[in-house]
Amino acid sequence: MAHTPFPSHVWKFFRTGGLDQVSLETAADLLNLEQLDPKLWVALSCPVKGLELDERTLALIDTDGDGRIRVPELLAAVKWAAARLKDAGTLLPGGGALPLTAINDATPEGRILLASARQILGNLGKKGEAAISVADSGNTAQIFAASALNGDGVIPPEATDDPAVQALIKDIVACMGGTPDRTGSIGVTSEKIDAFFTELTAYNAWVGQSGAKDIAVLGEDTDAAVAALRAVRPKVEDYFGRCRLAAFDGRAAAALNRSEAEYLAIAAKDLRITADEVVGFPLARIEAGRPLPLAEGVNPAWAAALANLQRSAVSPVLGADKTALSEAYWAALNARFAAYETWLGGKPGSAVEKLGLPRIREILEGRGLDALAPLVAQDKALEPEFKAISDVDRLTHYHRDLGALLHNFVNFADFYSRDKWAVFQAGTLYLDSRSTELCIRVDGASPLAAMSKTYIAYCTCTRAGGKTMAIAACFTQGDSDYLFTGRHGVFYDRAGDDWDAVVTSIVDNPISIGQAFWSPYKKFIRLIEEQVAKRAAAAEAESSGKLATAAEKTANADKAAAAPPKKIDVGTVAALGVAVGAIGGALGAIATGLAKLAVWQLPLVVLGLMLIISLPSMAIAWLKLRQRTLGPLLEANGWAINGRVAINIPFGSALTDMAKKPAGAKLSLEDPYEDKAAARRRRQIILGGLLLAALAAAAWIRWDATRHPGADGKPRYFWQERPAPAVQVATPATEPAKP
Repeated sequence: MAHTPFPSHVWKFFRTGGLDQVSLETAADLLNLEQLDPKLWVALSCPVKGLELDERTLALIDTDGDGRIRVPELLAAVKWAAARLKDAGTLLPGGGALPLTAINDATPEGRILLASARQILGNLGKKGEAAISVADSGNTAQIFAASALNGDGVIPPEATDDPAVQALIKDIVACMGGTPDRTGSIGVTSEKIDAFFTELTAYNAWVGQSGAKDIAVLGEDTDAAVAALRAVRPKVEDYFGRCRLAAFDGRAAAALNRSEAEYLAIAAKDLRITADEVVGFPLARIEAGRPLPLAEGVNPAWAAALANLQRSAVSPVLGADKTALSEAYWAALNARFAAYETWLGGKPGSAVEKLGLPRIREILEGRGLDALAPLVAQDKALEPEFKAISDVDRLTHYHRDLGALLHNFVNFADFYSRDKWAVFQAGTLYLDSRSTELCIRVDGASPLAAMSKTYIAYCTCTRAGGKTMAIAACFTQGDSDYLFTGRHGVFYDRAGDDWDAVVTSIVDNPISIGQAFWSPYKKFIRLIEEQVAKRAAAAEAESSGKLATAAEKTANADKAAAAPPKKIDVGTVAALGVAVGAIGGALGAIATGLAKLAVWQLPLVVLGLMLIISLPSMAIAWLKLRQRTLGPLLEANGWAINGRVAINIPFGSALTDMAKKPAGAKLSLEDPYEDKAAARRRRQIILGGLLLAALAAAAWIRWDATRHPGADGKPRYFWQERPAPAVQVATPATEPAKP
């Protein structure tokens, strides 16, 4: 019995990565899928190319052949497969061979399909097998090898043992063209058989028309004469037209014969025997009223055609001594063959003419058409049986792949699962001590992808044999310090094959909060390095200039007059003093403010300053990371994404792995190539800095203690109890006595 949707189906939803998705777990979910609002589907369409799914399966679902799968087509595929299975829920796990017991034999379609599946296994030598795989149902060459007739409407020569009928089929293929059948053999269809015999009949009737012999001026040689005429007619008409123009005005003769410059250009080349360089020139020299020579003084590119004209048409009609044609004779020659040419123009059956009239009449008088008719009928009778074999192939593909497509279309369960890959994930890219699994095949960089707020590295991947592929790799953990155009990595596709990958372009977006925290300091250090490099370059240029000036002065010491010494500019000195005083005052104010703080408050001040510096970039990064989504990147690749496929920070960390040492690994810090002198200097600087910090802290503690003496006059440290500061009451001033 047919499956019917449940009238009051209760849907289940699950949340992953902040996205609410419908759960597909049972046959009831599949049978009611057409009742689910498409607005709740994650995707509304996807391409049939570039996915890690059998393109044959996708082509079967794409019924309109437009290269995209949409909701109605996917629903139709689910409905078709569910009607032929006992339990539609077997589509969800997928991935394996189709058990024969899963086919619904309670319907006529199911019984035919089950019988066809068993026939396929029998033809493959697997009779008795309990399941049929995609490899089995797709092995059409071996499945149909047992019979030349397989219900596809094509009759190959091997469909019969009769040599005469085999020869007839080959003649039809030669004249009308052949059609490949399911096994790849070339044969004929009933339409081509009918068209072939129609052509034969028409051609034979045309040849037998009354009066045809009367207009054949030269009998069997008339065809050759007409062909010779047609080959040169445009050029001969051109020749006589030029001669008439030269007769009208003799001044035109030079122009009509081509200029000397054109002949000089040809003479400068290596002339080939065929003389293709002059094929566009006149047949002979143009003169008023001059007959057309057929042998001497003719254009070498047309010499053979004119000789054939003289031999096939002129000599038989006008005489062998005729070696030139006047315009009048040319017109008379054409008139002699005009009726035959008109008759040829109405000739039907040109496709079968190559067989020759004897063979044509032999076929028409034989019983070839009667022998082909039973073969066509027999093949037609097998059509339902072998159509069911195609349905078996469709069902095996759907059973294996339809569940995976649903979990990457209706929901993105595979993408958010840690033990499965989405169909759009092409493989893993290893680059910069990281590996990212979010790699998608693309045609090239797209401006739309930037809306995903994801850091994307577009890579061109190459492999031995000239294979190329473009991918978009998303980095969702770490930093971007050493990710730049031109870097090389290795890409492993889903089949495990390795590709050389080169970064060709980058869409720059924040990768992590940690990267954003340190970003201002890294930018500051880079600015310092750039400024130092600029100052060093400027200093080098200045030093070189001074050396050049000094060398010039030395060389011209006897000519140069002593320059008066420069006086110190008092204004400059005053300005420097003011600047130094301002800087000193600012540093003093900072030191005074810090001196008022307790020791435990100083780290908090430093941390606060760092937060003030890093907080803006961290806030921007946080906002972009919250907006990070896969949708725009997939849409740039031909998808129509309906839901917001978010890539939050925890999920992004799972998609990109950082390099980590194995558990229990041991690290030796003895580096044989370490710069020991530099390392020693670093240690001395660190120890010196710590010592200075300790001395400064001790001095500050001592200074702070002397500011808070106890009752005995001794210094009191901040960890000791200190007396409350005395409150001084102001005494009002005594007014002076009045006189």
